[in-house]
Amino acid sequence: MKVCYIVPQSATMVAGGPLVQAQRTADELRKLGVEVAQFNPWERYPDEAFDLYHIFVADYLTYDIAVRLREYGRRYVVSSIFYTLRSPRFVRFAERVERVAQRTFAGVWTNYGMAGGVCRGAAAVLPNTQDEARLVREGFGVPAERVRVVPNGVESRFADATPELFRSTTGLAEPFVLNVGHVGSWRKNVLALIRALADVQVPGVIIGQVQNNRYAAQCLREAERNPRLQIIPGLSNDDPLLASAYAACHAFVLPSHFETPGIAALEAGLAGARIAITPHGGTRDYFDEGAVYINPRSVQSIRHGIEEVLRQPKDDVLRKRIESRYLWRHVAERTLEAYRAALNMS
Repeated sequence: MKVCYIVPQSATMVAGGPLVQAQRTADELRKLGVEVAQFNPWERYPDEAFDLYHIFVADYLTYDIAVRLREYGRRYVVSSIFYTLRSPRFVRFAERVERVAQRTFAGVWTNYGMAGGVCRGAAAVLPNTQDEARLVREGFGVPAERVRVVPNGVESRFADATPELFRSTTGLAEPFVLNVGHVGSWRKNVLALIRALADVQVPGVIIGQVQNNRYAAQCLREAERNPRLQIIPGLSNDDPLLASAYAACHAFVLPSHFETPGIAALEAGLAGARIAITPHGGTRDYFDEGAVYINPRSVQSIRHGIEEVLRQPKDDVLRKRIESRYLWRHVAERTLEAYRAALNMS
């Protein structure tokens, strides 16, 4: 089987979850005998070049390529990586409003409409969580038989991470609180985390790419007021210091407005950290009772969640759950099943 992977053009600049998901899934699929290529917009592909195309992210960034694939009769699946705090009913309403507006005003588009178009044109949609699957089915109207949940994954190497490198590099010893994610993304809710950490009497570390926007600038200003908090510019996913940070921290906190489910939290959980995380986006599918769930809209709830996980001793319950279900080889096996089903559809 030959499959072509398509990610948003900005994926390597952002270096976030969708890129990691695509890269690691491809690595494991190759071990299963699947030929995986990366889409090159400068290359012209004949009709028979690939059995299937796999798009990562359903939104305005991938809408055009999805339209072209349909126009040229090339079958694709999509890892939707789509979530909103809005209800499926609202998503349906927003798409109806968009269609009505387009009859009068040409060029009116919303991300809901484009994400829905990408999903409806796919032979299969592969959401990461049950909550995301519900949005795809009930919000975008994709038939249930074309929606197959394929979870996000984590590399097994994080189970072997040790704290010594991070401790020797930073001088920090346990306990401390860790967050990994972009500083400047509203969804990641880092500003609320920084405010919560101001009243937590242990050190805090935020590892992440600092974006050039007003939200990031506000985060940096507030972080400077907390002498116990340090921000480390983004580390690549394969940097040994990142894995060591996961192993060294006691609590990993991801207070995002939503996550599906947050690869960094899976990595930290596999490395042995206690987890405090948003309940929105399907995180309970992955962490079940192995995490403390916090209200991302409440600084007090985030602080209380941090304090609760700091009181919990480390154990192997969550680590074993992740190892048994969410390694990338498990993801690849589920993905290959979805490919075969998509190719067998009429």
